[in-house]
Amino acid sequence: MIRIGIVGTSSISEQFARAVGVVDGVEVSRVASRDAARAQEFADRVGAPGTAEGLDALLAAPDVDAVYLASPNAVHAEQVRTAADAGIPALVEKPAVLTADEWDAAVAHAHERGVVLLEAMRSAYDPGLAEVERLVPRLGRLRRVSFRYEKRSARYDHVLAGAQTNIFDPALGGSALRDLGVYPLHVLVRLFGAPRALQGARVGIASATDGLGSALAAYDGFLADVAWSKITDTSLFSEIQGEDGSLAIDAIEAPRLLTLTPRGGAAEVVRVEAPDNPMVGEIERFRDAIGGVDIARDQELTGLTLRAIDQILAVPLV
Repeated sequence: MIRIGIVGTSSISEQFARAVGVVDGVEVSRVASRDAARAQEFADRVGAPGTAEGLDALLAAPDVDAVYLASPNAVHAEQVRTAADAGIPALVEKPAVLTADEWDAAVAHAHERGVVLLEAMRSAYDPGLAEVERLVPRLGRLRRVSFRYEKRSARYDHVLAGAQTNIFDPALGGSALRDLGVYPLHVLVRLFGAPRALQGARVGIASATDGLGSALAAYDGFLADVAWSKITDTSLFSEIQGEDGSLAIDAIEAPRLLTLTPRGGAAEVVRVEAPDNPMVGEIERFRDAIGGVDIARDQELTGLTLRAIDQILAVPLV
């Protein structure tokens, strides 16, 4: 049994704890927060038997074999290094760190210390994405890819009211690109590799980060456009177009309804069966990595995604 300590008491941590409860071989043993009362309240809510006041105390606890880091983006790099120095494997919420160079350094350090470091990119381990991969060859020669994740955040209302909030705070590494754009970009590089060229634009909001944006990626023989937003909603699907057909994808972060339309033929609908909690797959992958499964490709894809984000962030907000 791998006993996992959770850093952070947000809703994503609660979802993670619930997912752990349905995965064999793992359990939540402690919850850490700088606020002891908050840690205890969260532990009671998710059924964790213990708490810790801060990361160092969590890493030193005798009943913690691994950690899940759901802290602000800006502190991820420091925390994964601290965990590696303590000999503790880490599953770190996306984006794993703020830059590709930080990720390369973190992976190298984890290797030196002989511990597992994995990004909690839930879409990477979703059965829907595996089904997309299976269907893509039926499309023939690819010509256009359009991936999007656009969902208005309730916390945007705080920004409109003149307040700052973590996910929109650039000092904490918050941005719509890092929070939502990371999903379609990760799927893009997983399916098709690194683009030959990439251009992006982001629309700024009052918190001094991006609220939405788009990117255009060039590949051999086809183009890919990626859209993300935390200040607007969309009713549009993602899509992959080939010369022999198209594939519509209902949700790029968790595909559940796929529609393959052959050129000149009738549409074929594929419904994907998946766990109710979309974090199950990443926890299973983390467990298996601790057991010895090679995750070099997983780490490489995290790096490629972060390099794409680096390129887009280099362009000033509009």
